[in-house]
Amino acid sequence: MQGLAYGLAAGAIWGTVFLAPRVLQGFSPLQVSAGRYLAYGLVSLVLLPSAWKELRPKIRRDDVVTLLWLSAIGNLLYFVLVTAAVQLAGVAPASLTVGLLPVTITLAGSRDHGALALRRLALPLLLVLAGMVAINVDLFLYAKNDGHAWSGKLIGIVCAFGALAAWTIYAAWNARYFSKHHRFTGHEWSLLTGVATGALAMLLSVPAFFFGHAAVQYHAPHAWAWFWFVCFFLAIGPSVIANAFWNSASRLLPLTLSGQLIAFETLFALLYGFVYELRWPRLLELAAILLLVSGITWSAQRHMEPEH
Repeated sequence: MQGLAYGLAAGAIWGTVFLAPRVLQGFSPLQVSAGRYLAYGLVSLVLLPSAWKELRPKIRRDDVVTLLWLSAIGNLLYFVLVTAAVQLAGVAPASLTVGLLPVTITLAGSRDHGALALRRLALPLLLVLAGMVAINVDLFLYAKNDGHAWSGKLIGIVCAFGALAAWTIYAAWNARYFSKHHRFTGHEWSLLTGVATGALAMLLSVPAFFFGHAAVQYHAPHAWAWFWFVCFFLAIGPSVIANAFWNSASRLLPLTLSGQLIAFETLFALLYGFVYELRWPRLLELAAILLLVSGITWSAQRHMEPEH
């Protein structure tokens, strides 16, 4: 149950990620991603000295290489694509496309040691997929009223699927590496990930803030203040705290189950979106939520049952 609680907490915090590009609509995806992970790197550097004495002897060359690759794929690339998807297609299409992570991660981890046979997860996964179908039907039923060009929507959906692929690779790779190397706690691994991501974000900040139309676009001082407030919120909440929760969940749970829990990120993103838009969910949206929760709950129950 502790692993499930960690996964739920990570999903609840990660759900806020999909609102950030919406409230920072005037900034480019590169700027939002660079700002978030520069802040993540700074926060990690502030927190690192207290743990550095114990961490230093543990770190090996393979850890550094892995951290850089994981940071590039699962943080920078993923969030650039998510930001572009939200700004071009909207919060719902982006969060719901990335919401297919429970399916893709379950498939990625289906051959891992301790993973539940896919035949026992078939019906729960069908419920999750049915929920995704319901929410996408709702999206296209109401798409004509949102004012976005169809070409922009299409590019946004492509970006969302790219983000889905990037995070599937990250989640599977991170879970397998972290579960095999017990030298680090979830918090320590999160801090090291922050430092690695911050270093890469410094490189990304050059094209983000100094080249291109978006880089030279004028923003008032209060807009920049809001930009950095949101970036540091994302650094402390979804990056440091939620990543530590997720690392702990990854160590306690098989990948097929932890993959299911990522659907809670989608549910919380939808909830926050409804609050932001000051409305109740429509009938198909509510049906999708119920199907997702049912599928995840059923999958969790299957993992706790003895396999015959």
